[in-house]
Amino acid sequence: MRNVADILQEKKYYLAGEYDVVVVGAGHAGIEAALAAAKQGFQVILFTLSLDAVANLPCNPNIGGSAKGQIVREIAALGGKMPEIADECGIQFRMLNRSKGPAVHAPRAQIDRRLYQIRMKQVLEQQEGLVLRQAEIIELLGKRTDDGIVLEGVLSKTCGVYLAKKVILTTGTYLDSRIIIGETSYEGGPDNQFAAKGLADSLRDFGLPLQRFKTGTPVRVNRKSLDFSKLEVQDGDEEPWTFSFHYDEPSQAAHESQESQALQVPQELQELHAQQAPQASQAPHVSRDNQLPCYVTWTGTAAHEIVRKNLDRSPLYSGEIEGVGPRYCPSFEDKVVKFPDRTRHQLFIEPTGRDTEEMYVQGLSSSMPEEIQVAFLRTIPGLENATVQRIGYAIEYECLDPRCLQADLMAKAVNGLYCAGQINGTSGYEEAAGQGLIAGINAALSLQGKEHLILDRSQAYIGVLIDDLVTKGTNEPYRMMSARAEYRLLLRQDNADLRLSEIGHSVGLLDEEQYQGFLRHKARLENEVKRLRQTKISPSAEVNNFLETKGSTPLENGSTLAEILKRPEITYTDLAAIDGLIETTNHVVATSVENEIKYEGYIRMEERRIAKFRQMEMKLLPAELDYSKITALRMEARQKLSSIKPRNVGQAGRISGVSPADVAVLLVYLEAHPS
Repeated sequence: MRNVADILQEKKYYLAGEYDVVVVGAGHAGIEAALAAAKQGFQVILFTLSLDAVANLPCNPNIGGSAKGQIVREIAALGGKMPEIADECGIQFRMLNRSKGPAVHAPRAQIDRRLYQIRMKQVLEQQEGLVLRQAEIIELLGKRTDDGIVLEGVLSKTCGVYLAKKVILTTGTYLDSRIIIGETSYEGGPDNQFAAKGLADSLRDFGLPLQRFKTGTPVRVNRKSLDFSKLEVQDGDEEPWTFSFHYDEPSQAAHESQESQALQVPQELQELHAQQAPQASQAPHVSRDNQLPCYVTWTGTAAHEIVRKNLDRSPLYSGEIEGVGPRYCPSFEDKVVKFPDRTRHQLFIEPTGRDTEEMYVQGLSSSMPEEIQVAFLRTIPGLENATVQRIGYAIEYECLDPRCLQADLMAKAVNGLYCAGQINGTSGYEEAAGQGLIAGINAALSLQGKEHLILDRSQAYIGVLIDDLVTKGTNEPYRMMSARAEYRLLLRQDNADLRLSEIGHSVGLLDEEQYQGFLRHKARLENEVKRLRQTKISPSAEVNNFLETKGSTPLENGSTLAEILKRPEITYTDLAAIDGLIETTNHVVATSVENEIKYEGYIRMEERRIAKFRQMEMKLLPAELDYSKITALRMEARQKLSSIKPRNVGQAGRISGVSPADVAVLLVYLEAHPS
């Protein structure tokens, strides 16, 4: 570890600048971190190995998906940038898991890779207080004091010393990275960029634990060489949803038309509706006419046999690859070996942009030798004559054991050093962006002397993600999944703004216009739910005819609109047939109101569970607590608690190796030793 004073005494080093926040790495985590700090008025410099790789999408050309889409919506609610640019650069939009319950509905968009990079780079260049700089950072600078390590800044490869009050590392998969294709391997980052050398050694000097992970990509092929007659077309959604939240006002004429059609609505509720209508929330007029299709095909036994015959040349099985790969996104050869009974595996052929013929073969990730990849590609229906533009590869890289971080993403051993994204052992653009946003917010809050923002597991998927990382760690690239979120019915994609926009505004990222739109939208939803619960519908020929056409039981007695909506066969927009105030053109309102009414019982049950969860989260554990002296704890628990230093009893109970009996011991200890 070297400090600034010593290094500047050497002639070749020079003082290049002084900033409030230095961010290293301009991928999705770094972008959100840098923007979050700069928007709060701080001077920020964002370093990237290449300005041409800013906001790159090297692994796949899409944003969102199962659980990931929820994270993107949360980023939007907090005031991040990824959702807005993804909406702008999307070339196909699909809401996944529609056949399942609303807890797992997830937005996903195919993205024009190059346009996304261009637009995000432009956003960074135009942000006040933010400098975007191409340079390689090779070392952290700091010194040891009685209070621990004090971070002073960073050193570039070209000998520039950059002083910083806070440093955020968002280095992705570049740290000591190595590309592997069959028997060939060489130093390199994604898309044949340079590897980042030196910084991993600096992290070790600071006492931070590292581990080696692996990820990979499939071949990319030319659209003109595909036989589309053998491929199944997969079109996008017509429904105009967006990742970002929009609160436009519907026309007054449309509102008046709805009012004139009202049936049996109490006067006071009509007046309440009228007061809110000019300020109603409305999805933007997003065209879905110009979406590009994706395609589906399958591998077969011929491709599987080629893999089996050449496993001795697979770096994954020959021992050439040392890093641990992602469990939930395995390579093709891994799927063939681990699922020997499967005769085929599904593949998605996805466009990478409007102005390119390059197509991405989702599901065919591989590090097999180049000729083997081409051979099994030739056996796949529709791809028999495919022209390969980029061969698949594996990439190994260094990353942190995230248990060395606090829940605010600051390193426990280095005050002022924050880490976000794949350096923390995660996979995925969305997980990275969510972490980057939190790291940037917290670096700025710390500079203001304010309390750090920590989202808990009941507030956001981002909270679940970070809590899992810093509490449990990960021995493979971590991927967010709905199953990891125990309160997922309340962490839906449709209510992310209701959960998090207050926070986004309070930390200065959600501007006043957007916030006021959110407040109007929130009031609109609350009033509409109230109206449905209070509006009585009496039995009539019109009402019962409507119910019968929906396969629903006719009314014998009066019923509220909410009670009718709770019937499985009735949707919110269906109610327009018997109630003239239903928002028939606003799918945002329709979705949120319907979920609140239909799942009310489950939601209340979840809220009671969350109340118990928060009781445990409120039982704080002193940072200086010496667990080795609590002899009633098992030895393993003492060791794990001493290492991770949980913030509260709830977090302690989620640590692997800490049993319910150990948690009971902690509760007894806290009662006997009140702070």
